[in-house]
Formats: sequence, structure tokens, C-alpha cells
Amino acid sequence: MTLHDTRGLAVSTRNRSALERYEAAVDLLNGYYLDFMAVIDGALEEDPGFVMGHCFKAGVYATCNEAAVQPELRRCVEAAEALSAGATDRERAHIAAARAWLEGDLERSAALYGRIVQEHPRDILALQIAHVADFFLGESRMLRDRVAQVLPHWDESVPGFGYVLGMHAFGLEQTNLYGRAEESGRWALAFNDRDPWAIHAVAHVMEMQGRIGEGVEWLETRRAQWADNNAFSYHNWWHLALYHLEQGETERVLSLYDMHIRSNPASTALELVDGSALLWRLHLRGVDVGDRWRDVADCWERAAADGFYAFNDTHAMMAFVADGRDDAADRTLAAQEQAARRGQATGAMMARDVGLPVCRALRAFGRGEYRTAAELLYAVRTRAHRFGGSHAQRDILDLTLVEAAIRSGDLPLAQALTAERSDLKPSSPANRSLTARAMGMAEGRGSTGQPSRTVLPQNCVVM
Repeated sequence: MTLHDTRGLAVSTRNRSALERYEAAVDLLNGYYLDFMAVIDGALEEDPGFVMGHCFKAGVYATCNEAAVQPELRRCVEAAEALSAGATDRERAHIAAARAWLEGDLERSAALYGRIVQEHPRDILALQIAHVADFFLGESRMLRDRVAQVLPHWDESVPGFGYVLGMHAFGLEQTNLYGRAEESGRWALAFNDRDPWAIHAVAHVMEMQGRIGEGVEWLETRRAQWADNNAFSYHNWWHLALYHLEQGETERVLSLYDMHIRSNPASTALELVDGSALLWRLHLRGVDVGDRWRDVADCWERAAADGFYAFNDTHAMMAFVADGRDDAADRTLAAQEQAARRGQATGAMMARDVGLPVCRALRAFGRGEYRTAAELLYAVRTRAHRFGGSHAQRDILDLTLVEAAIRSGDLPLAQALTAERSDLKPSSPANRSLTARAMGMAEGRGSTGQPSRTVLPQNCVVM
């Protein structure tokens, strides 16, 4: 007898208990709640030949997107491949998609997972993995449209509908459809208030629209739904810290950093990215962060800067530059140069188009070569999406560019850049501060190599 999951999809296992454990693991993974690996391991103990159990683990390791987990990803893919003769067509498609990710072809992997979703629109595991792949690829349109493709096949009677709406909300936000994104995110939470991804999507909307006070309230009042026992909580803490940074509350930012963003010494690359990104924003503002860079740089030396994923390497470079680690910075540049020569693989494209020039720009910034840094960043900024991340994450490149323009004394560029930032988010105190510094350059202020204090219009915050 062939078993089907609660969404009507056939599976190769005939062990109902294993299937129930698998579905419990999928539900935990949809919300990034901890213990999903322990639960799926329980399913595989019940039935070691359960192909979707191995595909689940492969998807989890793939979406970590760092070199350290490649051996585990390989074991999972090979275990599934060894069982492929008894697998369903859908399961074999999962195996092929995971194999493509293992071989470094992230674009092909995303396409293969996307094809699964088209043929089996209620395969929420394939949808989530494809969604994360689209994020790593910087494919804003597919973050939205891949979910939109399946929406006609979902409604409130299908388990996991709220999670699908949360993914759609994030895709809508990444394509600047802020009103619809917020509506979809709030709708998702009406079905399931324990959906950190939907909460995160609405937080992005408020960040992009400069609704700082609302953003703080949004995350604080829902803390119980995203902060406890959750593998994604560090990133929502990061968003909360960004709101406080926007208001110039640097002591609160550092407190959040210490208690929640870098509280785990055994951090993944994804966590280290947020650590570097927050400290670099403070670094640009001339804020003394004590010895915090040392810890992050130590972790990056062990975890990345290896050319595996350019987005990670650029954040490692921030730590090495800020902590004065020239040797580590040299190794990171060399790794990106080597990655850029690897032909047409996804990682090579990312290194060539974005990672290498950004790493060179960061190195130049650290050496006080601000004009060089500005030239490199200005040239890459319109294609920076190619190495992944969200608009909020990639904004660090624009912030560094503005700071480099100001410190280099390039008045036309500084004023042009601050004008465009203010046009997008006129309510931002940080943008008003940058604008005031750029205006001050015309009178001989703001280009001395460090952020300068400027008399600002009423209600502005000095950053």
C-alpha cells in the first residue's frame, strides 16, 4: 500500500510512524524551530530506507550554504541515491536537485526544485528549499513568483498554508510591493502566529519604509512567536538592532549584539554574516565596539573566507579589515580570485561579478584609500544582487559607498548618493545625518577621514 502525506503526496515509505515524524520535522523546519533534525533522524530510525527523510536532511544542509557542511550534504545525497530504485519520481527529483547544489550549480538546483514545485504544488519542502535558493541567488522576482505559482493550489484547509503565505510576503517585499507584502504577512500570522518568516517579512517592510517605531513594536510584541527555541531568531534580533541603530541607540544595539546576535560562540556562517554586518555599520559610524571584532574574525578564520560563497567572504573581509588582520584579508582576496576563475559555476559568477570587487573595496576602505573603495563599490552596486542577500543586507554596500565618498572628499558623488537615499526613505534619521554631512563638505567639513559631528535639522539623530 502506498502512503500519502497530509498534502496528498505519495512517499516511498510504508512506515506510517516514520511518515508522521517526517511531517512533524517539515512543520518545524517551515518555522525554523529547533529539533527538526532530531525528529527527522527519528523518522529514519523507524525506516532507514525512507528516501524523503534523506532528501529532507540534504535540503537542510544545502541551505546552510557553507563549506563546513558539505561532507554531511554529500552523505545525505549519496544515501538517497543508493535508495533511488525504490523511490517515487518526486523523490528522485529531490535527489537530483540536491545533487546539483552539492556540485556547486545553485542555479540548476533552484530550477530543479522549482520544477518539483510546478509538478507538485503542495510540496512545501521543495518550495521552501527553492525559496532559500532564490534568496542566495538574489532572485527577487522568483522569491515572489515561485510562491505565486502554487498559491491556487493552497487554501486554509491545507496544512502549512500560513507558511506559504509568509514566503509570499517576503517575495512581495523583495520586489517592493510593500502594501501587499504586509497584508500577506499579517494574513499568514492569522493562520499561524508562530511563523518567524512572516514576522520577518513584515519587519522588512517597516525597515524599507522607515517605520522605525512600528518596527520595534512589531518585533517586541511578538517576541514569544519568534525568539524562543528558533534557529532563525538571531536574524530577527538583527532586524531589531537595525531599528535601534537607525535611532542612534548604539548602547542598545551592542546589548542586543552581545545577548542575542553573537551569544552562540559556535556560530554558523549565516549568524556570522549578521554579526559582521552589524559591527561594520557601527564601524562606519565611528562607534567603538571594544574587542568584539576579534571574536568575529576568529570565527571567520575557522569557518569561511574560502571562496565557497562570495556573500560570506565579503562579510569575513569586513571582520578582517576592521580587526587589522592583513594576512587573513589577503587569503580572502586570493580565495575570491581563485573562485572567479572556476568557469561558469554559480560561485564563480558571484565571485567575478560581486565578491571580488567588493572585497577589494573593503580592503581599500580599511587602508584609507577611500576614493578607490568608492570607485569599486559604485561600479558593482547595480549588480550586487547577484551574490544574494536581501535589500536590507545589501544596503551595507551602499552605506560603505556613501561613507567612502564622504571621506574621500568627493562632494558630487556624496551629495548624489545621499539624495537618492533620502528620496527612497525620507523619514530616516540616518539618511538625514548622511545628507547633512554631505552638505557640510561644501563648507570644508565631513571629509577628514572619519564621521564628523554636524549641526542637524530638528529631530535628526547624530549617527
